[in-house]
Amino acid sequence: MPAEPEIAGKAAGKWRGRVARVLFLLALGILWESLSRAGVWNELIFPAPGAVIRSLADGIGDGSLPRAVGASMVRLGIGYSISLLIGIPAGMLLGRLRLLDDTVGSLAVGLQALPSICWLPLAVLWFGLSESAMQFVIIMGSLMAITLTVRDGVKTIPTLYLRAAPILGATGWRFYRYVLFPASFPSVMTGAKLGWTFAWRSLMAAELLYVTTGIGSTLMMGRELHDMPLVIAAMIAIIVIGLITDRLVFRLGEDFVHRRWGVG
Repeated sequence: MPAEPEIAGKAAGKWRGRVARVLFLLALGILWESLSRAGVWNELIFPAPGAVIRSLADGIGDGSLPRAVGASMVRLGIGYSISLLIGIPAGMLLGRLRLLDDTVGSLAVGLQALPSICWLPLAVLWFGLSESAMQFVIIMGSLMAITLTVRDGVKTIPTLYLRAAPILGATGWRFYRYVLFPASFPSVMTGAKLGWTFAWRSLMAAELLYVTTGIGSTLMMGRELHDMPLVIAAMIAIIVIGLITDRLVFRLGEDFVHRRWGVG
């Protein structure tokens, strides 16, 4: 019985949070429209909400915005998946092998401090102005974040688990499958979320500099055409994609981690 009021309280809290977010966005939109009507700034520099909404509607209507978003998401999905496939096992190895962590781990820490856009000149020299160059920037921009976060998670696994595993027959690949990966899963989720953030930012930086189909290129096209409604519309699309990914993908993973391990 005591659990029912607690569940009801949590549900009410979630609804209050959603209502508060909607009201905040409405208030922000009203303030934006009011300042635009008052002529606080030149609409050629910062457009009114109506102009941005029309630009969004036009982009959706003619299919240019969905095509740009789709191209960016495919590009991101490929590069991010490669980062996960490399970063998670690499992080586990770094967390387990001291010598590897002292050598390769130190290099990874240094590379993590390098902004992803710095990889673009090297990528262009190696791959030319191509999809491969952008994939390289995405991978290098997100790989180290995933690897180092997973490594830190492995290092925090209780020693008791690691000592008990061989006694219970968890050796070789079974140790990684049944002990190491489940015990470090909360950190894997954190690394995946952090890696996605870096991958998304790396993609936007690459698309801004390399003109091709994509939401970043749409943003750059708006700048070159002095079409500020298009620029703001592209920025809103980028923000919405980030929010949807956080709410529908990573929030579900974090809820699972919280239910399973009580963290996250």
